[in-house]
Amino acid sequence: MNQMNANPLAAYRETRVKTASPAQLVVMLYDEAVKQSDLALGFMLNDLKKNPQNIEKVNKALGKVQDIVTELMAGLDFDAGGEIAEDLFALYVWFGRQILEANLEKDANKVQAVRNMMDDLRGAWTEAAAKVQGMAGSGAAAGVNIAG
Repeated sequence: MNQMNANPLAAYRETRVKTASPAQLVVMLYDEAVKQSDLALGFMLNDLKKNPQNIEKVNKALGKVQDIVTELMAGLDFDAGGEIAEDLFALYVWFGRQILEANLEKDANKVQAVRNMMDDLRGAWTEAAAKVQGMAGSGAAAGVNIAG
């Protein structure tokens, strides 16, 4: 049995990532960051003192959020993005700091704040990706590079 047929879901995800536009990849990163934030919040709000095994689950989910924030930072194009890229970088630095502090303090409010802002950014990127895709489909925006 070949590797592709062994796990069709993994194959689908890999194909989806390989064929996504840069803007769609950013949306995927935000999607996962929001999902991991929600997981962490669920575990944090489920009384960590009564369920100490959830501490590791919180750590793992917030670690993934931090990894995503790092990936978003690394993907910024300061030449093409200019001031927007600089603003996003500063915001991502703040996200990273808030997630680190939230994890150390097990502070659900800090996770919620970052999660809400990431969800707002995800919505903006979804709109941008749709516009770019629509423009590319009409031939008007071939080669458009979204900085972020």
